[in-house]
Amino acid sequence: MQNTVVIDCFPTSAGRYPAEYAIVAIDVVRATTTAITAAAAGRRCFPVPTLGAALALAKMIGNPLLVGEQKGFLPAGFDLNNSPSELLARDDIDRPVILLSSTGTGLCYEASKRHHSVFLACLRNYVSVVGCLAERFRNVAVIGAGNGDEFREEDQLCCAWIAERLLEIGYVAENTNTLDIVRRWSSKPVDAWLNNKSAAYLKTSRQLADLEFILTHVADLTAQFTLQHGEVIMSGYEFNSGLPDWASKGISGAGR
Repeated sequence: MQNTVVIDCFPTSAGRYPAEYAIVAIDVVRATTTAITAAAAGRRCFPVPTLGAALALAKMIGNPLLVGEQKGFLPAGFDLNNSPSELLARDDIDRPVILLSSTGTGLCYEASKRHHSVFLACLRNYVSVVGCLAERFRNVAVIGAGNGDEFREEDQLCCAWIAERLLEIGYVAENTNTLDIVRRWSSKPVDAWLNNKSAAYLKTSRQLADLEFILTHVADLTAQFTLQHGEVIMSGYEFNSGLPDWASKGISGAGR
């Protein structure tokens, strides 16, 4: 049986794949970039699917940092936006991050409901995640978070770069759409998506530091990042959170 890779999009897509698949969740602008940056800096990080889940989890852990956005706006009571550059500039590493975004953290949640092996990826670790996937998994689904009904170009690029490397070492694409996306982005530079809506949003909202961060932090991490009981874990480290798994305890269904 051949090893396979497929590229897909949107949080609900995670449910299409059997439990034995490894899921790679990608939201370059900006949820997985922020989550990976938090974990790489030594922070605990908990992606949550809803504002209600964020507030419920905040009551359960001590002195959290509420980080994120909803439809591009900072929710009331949050400490900072879904910003890897702002987060990295802070020195309160002991404060765990509760991370909320419009789609990226929802993808993390949907994937973790159905799969034991959920990886987070962005441009920072797209190379290193391939080696781990190839050693351990026969089937891989690389899923972009999307925005509305749009498969955002920056996520297509990151998905394509991961899938391309798996194809190079012997994986087979599950469908022609996967091959088409790989071919479209194979030889493109990292800034090939700068004319799209995601880049425009960062520019118009004066969050250029994040745009620069994303473009200048490419393949600079050698670790892998997985979701375990709702927490982002960097490879080589095992944390016992002491918290109930909010994904299985119904916190995700909490209202605003």
